[in-house]
Amino acid sequence: MDAIGFGNGFCGFWKWDPKPDTRRRRIRSNSGSPGSAVGGGYQFPLKQALTAASLTLTGDTIAQLSNRWNKAKESGENASQDVLSKLLSEHDLLRALRMTSYGFLFYGPGSFAWYQLLDHCLPKPNVQNLMLKVLLNQVVLGPCVIAVIFAWNNLWQQKLSELPEKYKRDALPTLLYGFRFWIPVSVLNFWVVPLPARVGFMSMGSIFWNFYLSSTMNK
Repeated sequence: MDAIGFGNGFCGFWKWDPKPDTRRRRIRSNSGSPGSAVGGGYQFPLKQALTAASLTLTGDTIAQLSNRWNKAKESGENASQDVLSKLLSEHDLLRALRMTSYGFLFYGPGSFAWYQLLDHCLPKPNVQNLMLKVLLNQVVLGPCVIAVIFAWNNLWQQKLSELPEKYKRDALPTLLYGFRFWIPVSVLNFWVVPLPARVGFMSMGSIFWNFYLSSTMNK
């Protein structure tokens, strides 16, 4: 098998060029792409990271306020203005920072690279590739997201010894619940949303998903 044939078999990442100067120019031109696997030119996707962080923070804020509001109603507090002031004063800033840092460091950059990889390996816009992308998104990215976010939160809370039990109790129910939400969202994402906008679109959906995750992880 020649070098070009090998490259096509590896999702087209490698292409043999007999001219070293041409090859070096190609590497330099590709090094600015965050999804580039050649040339070692990884560039942190700041825009996607900031988008994911802000929307993760939004989801966690909604979860915290909702939980406290429900507790206030159960305790019989009827003065809405006083309750809201109390809710804001008791906001868990450390928990918010945990969720925001997860979005910035992991979800934003990771999902951006993942969507680029899927489009690179499955470039044709047909039904078969669409279904493969959705399937891979659920069986590969989904468990990875749950594993990372559970570990990240337990690390911050200094509860790593409880992580195996957390996985055993919550990981599978969270994943299965996510299938019902993320499968239709992923179909729309891969079908009608262009690649540059996919992280933003999925991050919008993540406001609702992060609300559920925040509530689950902080029980």
